Amino acid sequence: MSQSDSPIAPPTGSPAGTPGAAALPWLAHVPVPLFALTMGLAGLGLAWRAAGHVLAWPAMIGEAILALSAFTFLATAALYGTKAVRFPQAVKAEFQHPVRANFFPTIPICLVLMATAAQPHWPGLALPLWCVGVVAQVGLSLAILGRWIVRNTEIHHSNPSWFIPVVGNILAPVAGVPLGQVEVSWFLFSIGLVLWVLLFVIVFYRIVFHDQMPTKFLPTLFILMAPPGVGYLSLVALNGGEMDMLARVLFFFGLFLALLLATMARLFASLPFSIAWAAYTFPTASMAAAALRYHGLTGGAVSGAIALVLLGLATVIITAVILRSLKAIAAGQMFLPEG
Repeated sequence: MSQSDSPIAPPTGSPAGTPGAAALPWLAHVPVPLFALTMGLAGLGLAWRAAGHVLAWPAMIGEAILALSAFTFLATAALYGTKAVRFPQAVKAEFQHPVRANFFPTIPICLVLMATAAQPHWPGLALPLWCVGVVAQVGLSLAILGRWIVRNTEIHHSNPSWFIPVVGNILAPVAGVPLGQVEVSWFLFSIGLVLWVLLFVIVFYRIVFHDQMPTKFLPTLFILMAPPGVGYLSLVALNGGEMDMLARVLFFFGLFLALLLATMARLFASLPFSIAWAAYTFPTASMAAAALRYHGLTGGAVSGAIALVLLGLATVIITAVILRSLKAIAAGQMFLPEG
């Protein structure tokens, strides 16, 4: 795969911007996958909130992480919004790219996560956040899937980032059901679940039978975990807090993928830092939250141990990625043209 086809490489060169844009040339290279860090942080906050309910741990831990994720989202939105104003052609180039366009749904996913965070405390705020998020999510899903149908798409363009538009649809019921939007939540969940099954076959075929992705983009393999983990949480919500057969299938398949990725831990640990590390965050948080929900419904020492291990791993991984990202930003190494 060339750099131009890489899953998350920012636009190359120096895109034309509005007058005065030359004062902030690095702004043109702020990548849309930066929103994935907010996704991971919000997911971790929701997992710790679940730990507060299931394990009777201090509730303030999850709420503090969620507050930090809200601040991170606002800061990232302001940064990328400024890029959109000053370098609109750079944003357009990202959205037209056959691979990087898949990361634009991270923005409405963040809105849905913010709605999920706000729902217990401020349902009046959560509902409009959720509505804007799901409308934008469906719009982006239609745009991206329509592009796949009407344009030539090569097999090497497929990669785990294709799941990102799907995850947003599957995630919607987690906040949608408590907000009373049950039928809309079923609509979105159905879209996401069916598309996930189809895309999993395509992406797995590409990974196994075609040229491997460049090493620096291997972290995106973690995205494979997100749909079943999030799907489990959503289906339990849609079922009124009960697990059915499909919910168990989703949880255990997600757990299997987590085990598969764990066998590759040495490989992931050896990878150099890049914005691709953001792919580690939300999938691990979603599986931790799913494991805590499963333990809350079933009990038992084994499920409790699994939940604790996944929550601990998610906390360590996400903290490490956030700190490493802040270090790269402070050193001026994050927002650079792909060279």
